[in-house]
Amino acid sequence: MKTPQIVRTRAQLRAALDAARPESTGFVPTMGALHSGHGELFARARAENDLVVISIFVNELQFNDPGDYAKYPRTLEADVELAAAAGVDLVFAPDAKEIYPDGAPLIAVSSGKLGELYEGASRPGHFDGMLAVVAKLLNLADPRHGTYRAYFGQKDAQQLLLIRRMVADLCYPVQICSVPIVRTEQGLALSSRNALLDDDQRHAALVISRAIRMIAERAARHEPLNIDDAIGLFQMEPLVELDYFVVVDPRTLQELAFNCQDTPFTGEGLILVAAVVGGVRLIDNQPI
Repeated sequence: MKTPQIVRTRAQLRAALDAARPESTGFVPTMGALHSGHGELFARARAENDLVVISIFVNELQFNDPGDYAKYPRTLEADVELAAAAGVDLVFAPDAKEIYPDGAPLIAVSSGKLGELYEGASRPGHFDGMLAVVAKLLNLADPRHGTYRAYFGQKDAQQLLLIRRMVADLCYPVQICSVPIVRTEQGLALSSRNALLDDDQRHAALVISRAIRMIAERAARHEPLNIDDAIGLFQMEPLVELDYFVVVDPRTLQELAFNCQDTPFTGEGLILVAAVVGGVRLIDNQPI
């Protein structure tokens, strides 16, 4: 198992990329606290590219709650071990001054109307902060040679859509690749935030995947969705506070008109859900 090269500055990252000059580069931006879901991203990048680069940076701009930012897990040593096991070549682990040398950027990318929905409505400014750092990292990790791909998990479906739109709208020379959600055997979507849950909370959080599965199975059978039944599951779980459970158009995030009607489900949709368990915000989704 090869230990990845760790670089801390933009200059070191550029020097490493210039020295490698790969025919293809796979880049995976992360906030650390890595788990096997990240491992799937790394494995996909490893299978498709000559060079695999990841970043580990907890981006304060996308946290609207300072307490949430402060308690976000920071586990660099363990993260590097997981990255090594997945065959990562290069780890970019900068501090905040390296990414934002002059403080919060004066010129920034706006997430627009798409960023005001769902997670954006519950976490004002979150997506603008996310796009600010992703825009920077995609530029910094650009090998400027060969094929360039960046990998993101499907679990953050709204984030993924916004990144795709930013890359398309701003003509970034990178292919955006999505990787399916990785779940525990019980069905909970893997997340760095899961480490903050105790056993009772982790068990209670399984209502998220149960509710999703109920609606996805109805969609597969082309039955009326009746999403109030799924919402009812959350009402029976006292440790879980539901924020939203909706079925939307996967291209526009607009709620589908037939969500709560009695007509059979047809076409395509995307289930989006967010809930708070023990003060920890969890999100999940499922294409249907």
